[in-house]
Amino acid sequence: MGPILQEQVCYTLYSTSSVVTQAYRGLLTPLNLTYPQFVVMMALWQKDKISVTELAVTVGLSKPTMTPLLKRLEVLDYISREFEPGDERQKCITLTEKGHTLVSEGGGVARQALCATGLSDQEAEQLISLCQKIKTNLD
Repeated sequence: MGPILQEQVCYTLYSTSSVVTQAYRGLLTPLNLTYPQFVVMMALWQKDKISVTELAVTVGLSKPTMTPLLKRLEVLDYISREFEPGDERQKCITLTEKGHTLVSEGGGVARQALCATGLSDQEAEQLISLCQKIKTNLD
């Protein structure tokens, strides 16, 4: 008999991630954002005026994945994409005024999603710490 599916860390992380992403879907609809777009916006609320390359590394997405995602955010007028001064090959991502105003709504979405998990703040911190440990050890 092979490994038991429900006892595998990889499966538990995978299936939980899927359910959490689904929970965000309804919360993000009023903001016209998908979950990956929301992740990018959270990164930009932490650090604005960032290169596409640095942003891709921060959120863990490839540059080719970032391009259509960023185009959609630009159409929504949440970000602007401009060439980096002195480097015509690299674009800089900047939040627009409309993108900045979403920060409070984004915070509300994050709080609602955490409440929906049933985790306490301490449990959430512990889970985040364990997930970060896994990422560090596997990178």
